[in-house]
This record gives sequence, structure tokens and C-alpha cells, in this order.
Amino acid sequence: MKKYALTLILGLLAITSFADSIDTLKKNGYMLIVSGNDGNFDKALRQKLITTFFEVYPGIVKEYNKNSLKTVNFFIDTAYHGVAATDNGRVVFSASYMTKHPNDIDVVTHEVMHIVQDYGNTNGPWWITEGIADYVRNEYGIANQAAGWKLPDYKPTQNFDNSYRITARFFTWIEKHVKKGTIKKLDDIMRKHTYSENTFKQLTGKTVEELWREYAANPVL
Repeated sequence: MKKYALTLILGLLAITSFADSIDTLKKNGYMLIVSGNDGNFDKALRQKLITTFFEVYPGIVKEYNKNSLKTVNFFIDTAYHGVAATDNGRVVFSASYMTKHPNDIDVVTHEVMHIVQDYGNTNGPWWITEGIADYVRNEYGIANQAAGWKLPDYKPTQNFDNSYRITARFFTWIEKHVKKGTIKKLDDIMRKHTYSENTFKQLTGKTVEELWREYAANPVL
């Protein structure tokens, strides 16, 4: 009986400790709930993630999808060994990665763009999803330089569907040299599940392959 009582008490203490690690913050109509299972996670870094959310999320929502969620959850996870992942308004951050890369706080910017995207089971390609998220990180990020994060220079070995920063740089080039507003319209098409092989031609007058060839010939931003 004593052993059972001790186990119960320890369990209750663990639950209490976990509950105490939950922060609920509200600002300008948005709510962020932050929790995790790393009792040693740096408090200053935790605050930087929170600050970044409130600085970038409202602007991205306003620009891309005003119907985006107003309540978002952050979970700092010792068991997750990627960088971060987002699903249903919940962002899981790798406690290990963030501790090793404390300046890479615009992981927040990339991940909350996935919340704004809200593509669900879109018929559009994955490389567009991640390319847009990094395009937005490049545009809205508040500490990319401190993290040593930037869009890569063009290389002949690259292709438009390499995703992430490579695709993001291509999208930036389209915005600057082909047609401003293309990426915002592309994002909307992805959310509406109306993407097709003709989408880039409809948006810019050229296929994505034609655009890439022009980009490869003169990739200067």
C-alpha cells in the first residue's frame, strides 16, 4: 500500500510539474499556449520563441490567410529529433535542436506559415508548400542573419522542385523579375485545392519549366 501511495504521489507531482510548465499568452486577439517536456529548456530561448510568434504571425495571417487560427500551440519536445513539425495548429520543436541552435528562432516563422497555409490534403506538390514557407521566412524572419540562414546562390545542379530555400529563392526571383503577387496567389490556389500543371502559366504566362530556364540564365535577385 505504501509503495502504491508513493507511486501515486510521484505521478501527481509529475503532472503538476508538467502543468506548471504551460504558459498561456494573449496579445492583440491571438493566443499562444507553450508547453513541453524539457524541464531544463532555456527560459530565455523559450521567450524568444514566444516573442517571434507574436511579432511575425499576425502579419503573415493578414497577408496570406485572414481565416487562420487565432490560437496556436507550441510544444518543446525532448523526444522529437527533427527540427520542428506542424499539424493542426500545433508546432513541435526539437528541444535538442533549438538548444544547439538558439539563434535559429525563425524556425517559428517557417512553421507558423504552415498553419496559415492550411492546405490540408491539397492536390498541389509538396515542394511548393515548403518553398512558400521558406519564402515567407525570408520575407518575414526577424533573425535570419543571426542564425546564418539565407537563400542559397543558384547552382546548375539545382531544380525548381528541390523545395525549401532553393525553391524559395526561385519564388523570390519570380516576384522581383516576372510578376509581383504570384506567390500570394499560388498560396491561395494551394489552399483552395485548385492547383494544376497549368497554374504557373495561368499566373505568369509561362510554365514553371520556362520560368526556371529564365531564372537559371540570369538568377540575380
